[in-house]
Amino acid sequence: AHADSRLIEDYALIGDMQSAALVSRDGSVDWLCLPRFDSDACFAALLGDDSNGQWRISPTAVHAPPSRRGTVDRRYAGETLILTTRWQTAGGSVVVTDFMPPRNDECPVLVRIVEGVEGAVEMECVLRLRFGYGNVMPWMRRRDHSVTAVAGPDSVWLRTPVRLTGRGMAHEASFTVRAGDRVPFVLTWQPSHLGAPPVLEADDALAATAAYWADWVARCTYKGPYRDAVVRSLITLKALTYAPTGGI
Repeated sequence: AHADSRLIEDYALIGDMQSAALVSRDGSVDWLCLPRFDSDACFAALLGDDSNGQWRISPTAVHAPPSRRGTVDRRYAGETLILTTRWQTAGGSVVVTDFMPPRNDECPVLVRIVEGVEGAVEMECVLRLRFGYGNVMPWMRRRDHSVTAVAGPDSVWLRTPVRLTGRGMAHEASFTVRAGDRVPFVLTWQPSHLGAPPVLEADDALAATAAYWADWVARCTYKGPYRDAVVRSLITLKALTYAPTGGI
């Protein structure tokens, strides 16, 4: 377990107004209920440890002593719920962008894009899907550029050009990003009887998500000295509001 990330204030919130994920400072999604806020969690390391489900994307030295880990700068991209995490390591710098595209009738999607900024950074991806708050280990299989997890009525598909390999009850990958590289990871929930969900292009989803928040924030008429704090509070409340009913 990453003990230094267990404080709730060290987590960042992303969501699509029908569910939400919590992302730790070391790049791990430690909480996510799919397909809705009131569904069982498929990543629940927040309440237990990594074996309860997590999805970490970070430089490979993240669990090394702090002097080797590199520095981390996290912020939301402008007035949006798009989280950017910049890692500065000895070998270079990389940005991980995390978001959930707002949806209507579509399946829930969590997108993570790894972008090389300078130098070369060795990254690792560790995926432990555990349905039912960590109690149910899914049946996993790999197809082309995707990994599929199925457990009863639930299925989760992870599409990425990075090849993940099963190891120690998890799927893992190591890959190197250099300046200009963009490596997408697109995780989609789908009822297991429906088969494969539609393919989603990560950069298209990023543009659509940024446009959604820009349009929504534009309705705020407050122009006072605390606009940044007001807008961030409004975005957070919006993220915690279940879109189909308006319930918080």
